[in-house]
Amino acid sequence: MPEAKKRAAEIVSTLRQQGHQAYLAGGCVRDLLLSREPADYDVATDATPQQVMQIFPQTYAVGEQFGVVLVPESNGETGALARQGTTVEVATFRSDAGYSDGRHPDEVRFTKSPQEDVQRRDFTINGMMLDPATNEVLDFVGGQDDLKTGIIRAIGDPERRFTEDKLRMLRAVRFAARFDYKIDPATMAAIQKLAPKIHQVSSERMREELTKMLTEGQARRAFELLDSSGLLPEVLPEIAAMKGVQQPPQYHPEGDVFVHTLLLLDKLPIGASKTLAWGALLHDVGKPATFRMAPDRIRFDGHVEVGVKMAAEILRRLRFSNNETDQILALIDNHMRFGAVQRMKQSTLKKFLRLPAFEEHLELHRIDCLSSHGQLDAYEYTREQLRSLPPEAIRPTPLITGRDLIEAGYEPGPRFKEVLTAVEDAQLEGRLTSREAAMDYVRREFPV
Repeated sequence: MPEAKKRAAEIVSTLRQQGHQAYLAGGCVRDLLLSREPADYDVATDATPQQVMQIFPQTYAVGEQFGVVLVPESNGETGALARQGTTVEVATFRSDAGYSDGRHPDEVRFTKSPQEDVQRRDFTINGMMLDPATNEVLDFVGGQDDLKTGIIRAIGDPERRFTEDKLRMLRAVRFAARFDYKIDPATMAAIQKLAPKIHQVSSERMREELTKMLTEGQARRAFELLDSSGLLPEVLPEIAAMKGVQQPPQYHPEGDVFVHTLLLLDKLPIGASKTLAWGALLHDVGKPATFRMAPDRIRFDGHVEVGVKMAAEILRRLRFSNNETDQILALIDNHMRFGAVQRMKQSTLKKFLRLPAFEEHLELHRIDCLSSHGQLDAYEYTREQLRSLPPEAIRPTPLITGRDLIEAGYEPGPRFKEVLTAVEDAQLEGRLTSREAAMDYVRREFPV
């Protein structure tokens, strides 16, 4: 038995020994019934938070007012709290009254009834409980049937469930994509009706849900559902704007910009990095704004530069970190450079190859090609260069530094960068191989 499941089963057993009801609950039950390994385990009980904390003294509260505490793994030798170890969320059976902020219940009422508790949960497949000792399933909402038939169905009234927490609309899409299920018609109708209300959800929560859609292995399906549910123009209008924007058929026989982007998303593997996934989604975001029907063919002049600016605004809106933003924008900014890679000077090529996380640039180029014309010549050439060039050839130790220039009588200033760049380029191209040769070159080409 996995350590996390073992720990959760121990918590259930301890609570029962103290006279309480206790079950595994939520997504872990769904995953176990699907023979998947849950990411984490939750326990539901009729014990109040105070009673849970008395039974497990090292427990610490994360949402005590909502009946939720964490029970961490204990260090057997010292009994010290192991916050980095296995933790299990323990929630008291409850019913909620009103969600005026569209996320948190206005009032929480604890209950002794597991049947009442599940009525507040989001979807039937997440509304089951399980006795880990006997594997008996408590299913008051038809979750097992919906698992068998592949349906995402809101528990009770769909509009009420989504009004309580608007993020559930995005979660419905993500679960349907992840498990390749259909969304129940009444549930989908409620999403379509309430889609404009999604803006009540915080940028951070929206970002995390969208990122999961992009990285859980079914990104294309997720974005098709975002589109059909009416959520796409609300959460990412810049992506919705790609629909119907035609491309030159000689380079993009697959269709419009939206279709091309969906094909890229289809090639993202399970566990793709966040930055590669968002780079794939946004790499052509500048095309709708730069569409032009030229005499020879459709053109998108400056779509990379426009796309970088648009993507920067999207990433700011969704509150990505600076490091993530820098990498995603770099992917967009450089994705067209592969077209010239076989004609690049050695200095230009080597600087290109040493871009941070270059493997993401290369993978984006690969799936970009496979989602359009299918030609991988530049990809194979670049891979061969990476194989054949040792790291010290791509990123050699500088032959000279600013200190060398100062000692040679040069005044510090903007010219330093020009001089050092020229020396580095000559070094990368093999024209300079020593400090002495570099200084001779500087004196000749950049006299004091």
